[in-house]
Amino acid sequence: MKKIKYPSLFQVNTRVWLRELSGSLDRRATLDDIPDHALDGFKEKGFDWIWMLSVWATGPQGQAISRSRPEWRREFEETLPDLQEEDIEGSGFAIAAYQVHPDLGGDEALARLRERLHQRGLKLMLDFVPNHMGPDHTWVHEHPEYFVSGTERDIEVNPSNYTRVRSGGSECILAYGRDPYFGGWPDTLQLDYSNPLVIKVMQQELLRISGQCDGLRCDMAMLILPEVFYKTWGRSAQSFWPGAIGEVRRQQPDFCFLAEVYWDMEWTLQQEGFDYAYDKRLYDRLCAGHAIQVREHFKAVPEYQDKLARFLENHDEARVAATLDRGQHEAAAIITYLSTGLRFFHQGQLEGKQKRISPHLVRGPHEESDVTLQKFYTSLLAVMQRPVFRQGSWQLLECTSAWDGNPSWDSFIAFAWQGPDRELVLVVINYAPHDGQCYLRMPVSERAFGQWQLHDLMSGVTYDRNGNDLLSKGLYLGMSAWQYHIFEVRK
Repeated sequence: MKKIKYPSLFQVNTRVWLRELSGSLDRRATLDDIPDHALDGFKEKGFDWIWMLSVWATGPQGQAISRSRPEWRREFEETLPDLQEEDIEGSGFAIAAYQVHPDLGGDEALARLRERLHQRGLKLMLDFVPNHMGPDHTWVHEHPEYFVSGTERDIEVNPSNYTRVRSGGSECILAYGRDPYFGGWPDTLQLDYSNPLVIKVMQQELLRISGQCDGLRCDMAMLILPEVFYKTWGRSAQSFWPGAIGEVRRQQPDFCFLAEVYWDMEWTLQQEGFDYAYDKRLYDRLCAGHAIQVREHFKAVPEYQDKLARFLENHDEARVAATLDRGQHEAAAIITYLSTGLRFFHQGQLEGKQKRISPHLVRGPHEESDVTLQKFYTSLLAVMQRPVFRQGSWQLLECTSAWDGNPSWDSFIAFAWQGPDRELVLVVINYAPHDGQCYLRMPVSERAFGQWQLHDLMSGVTYDRNGNDLLSKGLYLGMSAWQYHIFEVRK
């Protein structure tokens, strides 16, 4: 498969999708029932990676916990007013075994799906959850020493972080999986990375499942960094990622690792060996509508930016169509998906779905598609397939004031993309809820003379401009709130 410099990823909520497919069958749908035309559609839209969320086995204990937590049920009922018990199968991150759930068709069905993806030039990404296991995992009973243990005092002082577990015929106290800033996740148990055996067995698990896919999205990858683990548990952990990633790469040099990471630790995870790290900072700044902060974000070194995963929603975040109004949503999408890095989309995003679906649920609500937003994404995805955006060179451009006393230039964000055949595309966004004016300095100094056309790839409108003016003043832009242009610049 050809190496794409800036690929696109589509996240599928596997269990929810298969439940929908079951509606047309007289049985539970498996991975084998995913139709070929759906896979063809992924390819036609320009995606390179398909992330199948939550394919691994879960168990009855994790399911029972998901069904019994009142605060979780309230969330589930907000999503599904007609909630049924069978809609709650337990979190896909409370893993009982790194084997494909039998209800999904097992490992064999996954292998067949992967082959069908490969036939279309698509790659398969799955989940790896390094921090914890579900309570149904065999290690809980066979190897309780793999988990962080607690004392009677721990469970008395922090009952939200510890639980009593029957293991090997006796009772022990184990910690819930968690991060250092919140209480534990009660359907998980925390792995102890201060135990060298845990490093060994988790590397073995990682190596084994890497043979079933082409890449892994690693859940909360920063939690097992030694400094974070010590902050959370007061235990000195051994380093995991460099050795584990290196071992996989010795067998599969092109294997891809995507880190879910927060707390400005993206660069750290990149240095640990990850190909990509979540760009949550850009997401937060786009949602806040801070054009200056967004622009500053793009001043980071290219080596860092090229390895960021840019997104507007995923299974953890609220739906972007419910978070941003239409104008800001479209402008944020232009910024997100026409910058560098991995372009990350979520199932339902392209249709403008409004309700987030918890990973504990296997059914989603019925929602009508937003036809206008769907047309926008169809156009954007078509533009993104142009080679200049997938293999070209990117740079941040400078905007200046259109006239003295007019500060609106500061709301503009502009990129230039250049292809190997001297193709030039400008991406300009007025990222503000008000009109704005600016001059844009264009990278055309050595070839500016003569007449130029600026053809907007989204609207189809073409503008004629004089090269001398572009060179001396820059390109004048007067744009309304949240307006954007994607200009193909033609001599």
